[in-house]
Amino acid sequence: MMSMADASLDQRARQAIMGAFLGFFVDMFDVWLPVIVLGPAISYFVPSTAGSSTLSVVNSVVFVVTLVARPIGALLFGHVADRFGRKRTAIISVTGFGVATLLMACLPGYQTWGFASLTILIILRFVDGFFLAGEYTSANPLAMEYCPKEKRGYYGALIMSGFPVSYIVINFLTFLMLKIAPLHVSGSPYLHWGWRIPFFVGALISFLFVLYYRKYVPESELWKQAATKDSPLKTLFSRDHLQGFLQVWLLMNGFWLTSDMISAVMPGLLNKSLHLPETKVTITILVSEVVLFVAYLAAGLISQRIGRRAYLIWASIIATVVGGSLNYFLLHHAWQGVWGIMLLTVLIEAIVGNIWGLATTYINERFHTSVRASGFGLGYSLAVILPSFYAFYQIWLSNIVPSMYTELVLLVIGCVLVVIGAAFGPETKDVDFAAE
Repeated sequence: MMSMADASLDQRARQAIMGAFLGFFVDMFDVWLPVIVLGPAISYFVPSTAGSSTLSVVNSVVFVVTLVARPIGALLFGHVADRFGRKRTAIISVTGFGVATLLMACLPGYQTWGFASLTILIILRFVDGFFLAGEYTSANPLAMEYCPKEKRGYYGALIMSGFPVSYIVINFLTFLMLKIAPLHVSGSPYLHWGWRIPFFVGALISFLFVLYYRKYVPESELWKQAATKDSPLKTLFSRDHLQGFLQVWLLMNGFWLTSDMISAVMPGLLNKSLHLPETKVTITILVSEVVLFVAYLAAGLISQRIGRRAYLIWASIIATVVGGSLNYFLLHHAWQGVWGIMLLTVLIEAIVGNIWGLATTYINERFHTSVRASGFGLGYSLAVILPSFYAFYQIWLSNIVPSMYTELVLLVIGCVLVVIGAAFGPETKDVDFAAE
């Protein structure tokens, strides 16, 4: 992936970019563990009498506590990365969530520890989310600070592609474990030990990342030159920087809201509303992630030519009009048959989700080196909170529009927020980090 465009990079830059990509891959792998891997086995942590609604609530809580912890982790690790260094912060954070994941893999179930088992699982997921925030808060700014400005769009997109790649890998790993240790057979091996293997894998790749990062990735030279004694958070929220931070926060609220619609709501819509079999839903989402990987890189390259601001505005307008229309057609079965539904879904996810290819590049370009980790970490993480209540917004919207349209309405609102957020911000593709 890097060989296509790395002729202008020195060894330090290549190692930093590869480190950020691997770090984000490990990060997102860990994020998806409770959703994809533990989801089928969540009954292991609750009484056998628990109903499906209880299992659903428990599974949601285990995932949501991770999201809640991320802004808190970004607040601390952003400060640490700006004051004491990007490299050591990345190492500490990945070690932290690697240990938390390893402990989760060893947890006994409800029959052994009762409710203490579930309580500890939730606590460990909170700790996990706290440390997860430190990875991208430190490793991504470090990599961007080594990139030549004429290639930042591409390499920022490459780093963000760790998300679809990790999603594909963890789905295949879960599928493999369900074949080796079936869930619905006598003794239910997946329920008792099968789900643990991906958690052990997640912990292992975290520790391997730490070894790679310690040995090969250099500290940011720009950070060394820009380090000051002033508090990064105080500077970030000062009059000179607060408006820029709020603009990024608004923009990222749109990012996260659209992401929730295509990543969290869409699979359930396909299965329950459009009656697509679960296997076909999984195939559709996996194909979407492959296409999304390409779309991320394309977004990064195009933004390098026309600008980040212009790309975000026009891509989001297209997502509103074209993506929204395709979503409407999908809901109305405009294309009959399984393959038509699958094709529409892939197109929607690519058209709406491609803007994520610019997230790392754009946010890092919005902040000076002395506050870049704090600005990136908080701008990226703090915006996840309001969109995470999308289920409540859907309930409220169902009083105004038919419930089947609530996902479409929120999708359009998210795209509009991106347009507004980008319009209020400056163009950043020519920002010279070294001249700050």
